[in-house]
Amino acid sequence: MDAIQKTLLEQVAGLHDVPQGAYSLRINGQLHGKNSSENISIVKKEDKPGIDIIIKPGTKNESVHIPVLLSQTGIKELVYNDFHIGEDCDITIVAGCGIHNGGDEESEHSGIHTFYVGKNAKLKYIEKHYGEGDGNGKNVMNPTTVAILEENSYVEMETAQIKGVDSTRRKTKATLADGATLIVREKIMTHGDQFAETDFVVDLNGENCGTHVVSRSVAKDRSRQSFLSQINGNNRCSGHTECDAIIMDQAQVVAIPKIEANHIEAGLIHEAAIGKIAGEQLIKLMTLGLSEKEAEAEIINGFLK
Repeated sequence: MDAIQKTLLEQVAGLHDVPQGAYSLRINGQLHGKNSSENISIVKKEDKPGIDIIIKPGTKNESVHIPVLLSQTGIKELVYNDFHIGEDCDITIVAGCGIHNGGDEESEHSGIHTFYVGKNAKLKYIEKHYGEGDGNGKNVMNPTTVAILEENSYVEMETAQIKGVDSTRRKTKATLADGATLIVREKIMTHGDQFAETDFVVDLNGENCGTHVVSRSVAKDRSRQSFLSQINGNNRCSGHTECDAIIMDQAQVVAIPKIEANHIEAGLIHEAAIGKIAGEQLIKLMTLGLSEKEAEAEIINGFLK
């Protein structure tokens, strides 16, 4: 990897070089390297771009890194990754995409990740998107996530897009069986003329299953954001969706939380709040010696933490 690619890798995966253990590293539209471990198999797909990640039942305290890096302008790709997580596992999967676009052409990475989470399994999934570059070409990322949670499984998703992505449409669809739990925490910041759309659909099909979907975002300059979230309570279940956004300058934010109760014992809640930074918060920090811009940055960092 060159210096640009190593910088992207650090931003999206917190790594300085090729990781130890199970990993798949994709660079500029090609599989750059992969490694399986005793309990985790990574197999390249034969019929389309992407990989299958197969995790043996009972695997505990192991991780998989699957970053994607684009450092050449004009690359556009669609990748399919399937995760088969065995029963009674406890693992962490670190994904993410970093784009450095130094040219005039649009660069795009779109990925479809499908998770099959076995009974009593526990998964933490971390996905970061990051863009940079000194060219005029746009950075585009369109991730799709599908999660199928079997009985008493637990999935925690942390997704972040803080810098450099000009356009993104993020779709997540999840189906929960008896006793399953899905927690989603999303963080997004847009600036300039950037556009970000997130679309969550969660079907609470199982008895005593539950979900908690939270999105926090900051929209600056002339950027636009759209948050759509639908939770369908189809059994005795609990569901909560929340969107909190800070709007600045000439930005635009749309929040559309929706809940649908199809069972008498479905307990569902939705919340949405959009507003500017409170003046008293700025004044308080400025009295401590910060400039207005520094005070804004501190408030935003704390909000997205």
